[in-house]
Amino acid sequence: MKLELLKEIKLPTATLGLSSLDQSTDLLVSCFDGSVLRVNPLTEQWEELGRHQSYASGVVSVLGGHLAVSAGYDGVLQWHDLSSGRTLAVEKIHDFWSWQLKASPDGRRVASVTGQYLCGGYRYEPAPEKEASVKVFDAATQSLMASFEHLPPVLSVAFSPDSRYLAAANMMGDIRIWDLSTGKLEREWNTPDFTSWGIIKSHHYIGGIFDLSFSPDGQHLLVCGMGPMRDPMAGNGKQTWQRFAWQEASSPKDQEIKDGERGRGLMETLCWHPSGDLFCMAGRMAQGSWNTALFQAEDGALIQGIDNKTRITRSTFHQDGSQLVLTGAKGQGSPKEGQWSEFGRLLVYDLIPS
Repeated sequence: MKLELLKEIKLPTATLGLSSLDQSTDLLVSCFDGSVLRVNPLTEQWEELGRHQSYASGVVSVLGGHLAVSAGYDGVLQWHDLSSGRTLAVEKIHDFWSWQLKASPDGRRVASVTGQYLCGGYRYEPAPEKEASVKVFDAATQSLMASFEHLPPVLSVAFSPDSRYLAAANMMGDIRIWDLSTGKLEREWNTPDFTSWGIIKSHHYIGGIFDLSFSPDGQHLLVCGMGPMRDPMAGNGKQTWQRFAWQEASSPKDQEIKDGERGRGLMETLCWHPSGDLFCMAGRMAQGSWNTALFQAEDGALIQGIDNKTRITRSTFHQDGSQLVLTGAKGQGSPKEGQWSEFGRLLVYDLIPS
């Protein structure tokens, strides 16, 4: 398979969240300026559904595409009616930022993760959480269904394909998986390959697992981020993903990116092709030849790498597997005659036989 760019859509500002819509070609995006948009990629037009008081970090579609839920650095969840475009509910759920928001595949739940990196000791290890770092809400009633403890900051979250299990990962490479039917912590382990200790310019930890995703068959958990580096301010750790057979062993890693196939930079998003035969990882490139890449699921081999000159923050395959959609920002924008340039981006790629 091969990716070919079909369309590049300019948006008013950098985009941080992305979701497809059931029974629609429209897309949902959440933005740097706090706005939550419904975008028609065919007409390249959009409408605003709501607005957060800080960065809108995530948006998902729930209940069969009838509602959208957005989250922000204001610690708020908003529920938006997609038929009327009205915001139905606004609820403060975190004292700190919502780092990432995900919806369960059955559309009945949403999960948000939070946490602030505060020094917990002389080794600069993170302090324990002041609030539950992982919270799960009923999509229809907006009520809290479950909350789970983790070591902050918790940067990523994912539901299993059957919506039964919830995984979350943090800056220190700690991964935990809970059974939502029982509330029991099912598995936990640590991978040290996504965290760095700064020895140049500043002394602190940096990095983390920025996204994770269960395989379509639920047997594997894929995670991504940036490998260790000497200078945390440089942002040039190795582009990294790892795969875990999470149900099978105490140390379940069974696959990872090959050294010769990666450059350097922060990888922020993963998505599986509906077939389960391949997956995409994307983010920001510091050095190398690609910031977006397709990989073969069977052996982890790189299929294709692309440098699209854009910092990618979220990704999703179309439900039928024919297209890949990426969202992010090109540059940082600049003012001109009182208006900021449109530096947000939606990139639509066709997936074709190679």
